[in-house]
Amino acid sequence: MTRKRRREPLPLWWIVTVSALAVVVLALGASFVWRLMHPPVTPFVDAESDGPPVVIQINVVNASGVRGAARRAMEFLRERGFDVVELSTAADTLRHTVVIDRVGDVSSARKVASVIGVEEQRVSSSIDSMLFVHASVVLGADVGALDAFQP
Repeated sequence: MTRKRRREPLPLWWIVTVSALAVVVLALGASFVWRLMHPPVTPFVDAESDGPPVVIQINVVNASGVRGAARRAMEFLRERGFDVVELSTAADTLRHTVVIDRVGDVSSARKVASVIGVEEQRVSSSIDSMLFVHASVVLGADVGALDAFQP
């Protein structure tokens, strides 16, 4: 009769090491998928020239009726590299937040909209060279749902 050899249990250090590696691989995989679905947005104007990059300049108008909303949006955008040059408050309240292209560069306005969480159909153009900004963000009553106002 042949004796069956008894299998030794796996050492604890081996189980811990393999488990830690599995967690690291899953975290890196999730990060990779997240980046594919949400590519980072640069705060620079898409330029064809070889000159220095130009930062997108923005003015923020608070038409939300929420006190301090423009300042919170300004801080959020500045943390991401955008240049917020002016804050103001509108007399009337808007229902939805909009981003307005001011220089004929819709791609810059779309970048701003993407960063703060405004849908692309809420981006429009209204050229106004007297504002000296690339885009205007007009905050509406939906500010609580925007990325800039999430905890």
